[in-house]
Amino acid sequence: MNPSYEDLAGMIDHSLLHPTLTDADLKAGCELAARYQVASVCIKPHAVPQAVEWLAGTGVAVGTVVGFPHGGNAAEVKWRETELACAQGAEEIDLVINIGKALSGDWEYVEGEIRGVCEIAHRHGARVKVILETDFLHAGGAGLDGDDLKRTLCRLCETAGADWVKTSTGFGFVKRPGGGYDYQGATEHDLALMRAAVSERVQVKAAGGVRDLDGLLRVRALGASRCGATATAAMLDEFRRREAAGTLGTTPAPTLGGGGY
Repeated sequence: MNPSYEDLAGMIDHSLLHPTLTDADLKAGCELAARYQVASVCIKPHAVPQAVEWLAGTGVAVGTVVGFPHGGNAAEVKWRETELACAQGAEEIDLVINIGKALSGDWEYVEGEIRGVCEIAHRHGARVKVILETDFLHAGGAGLDGDDLKRTLCRLCETAGADWVKTSTGFGFVKRPGGGYDYQGATEHDLALMRAAVSERVQVKAAGGVRDLDGLLRVRALGASRCGATATAAMLDEFRRREAAGTLGTTPAPTLGGGGY
């Protein structure tokens, strides 16, 4: 059965995180999110109070990021970021793990910082998505290959109380041998692996490289309940066009991975 507009819009966290976004851009992004009735905005931390005002009564949740984008903040800083964001009205927190600690196999540290964020957020009635930044994990670490490292981190997130595990920040660029930078973001392989690694209590969020309707549909088919996106309008407008034309479900199954955010 084809998903409805509400099914797909309810998957989207409209991303408002690029460093160059102005106050006017952020307001316009919140207005777009309300117009398309998506699940949430994921907005820069300083703008949480304004987003709460802009989105009041719309049904669109305000989310923000903690430890973004590289995860290197001290755990105590992440806990304070979470407390402040929730006190200002954030309903969802997207936390970047300490990637270096994960690659070092310091599971106690990584679980502790996640648990601290989850406990604070849950006290406020907010939910937590934990970002693994999978592009930095493919080669493995802590004596594990890449897939086992991702599985280990997913299970650790569940133990620590996370509501979602999430692939990427959208800014995890990897330096290649030629000196250039790129990233894959959400891939079919990683989404399937992450969905299988956690129980049904924990949801999966895709982020990075999902820029069209076919990608969103594929993410849904792979078991993700949320998708970070900047191409929200393009994806949902395309859904309306196909729905009106009766062509939903007639395109080839797309693949994910590669490209920008």
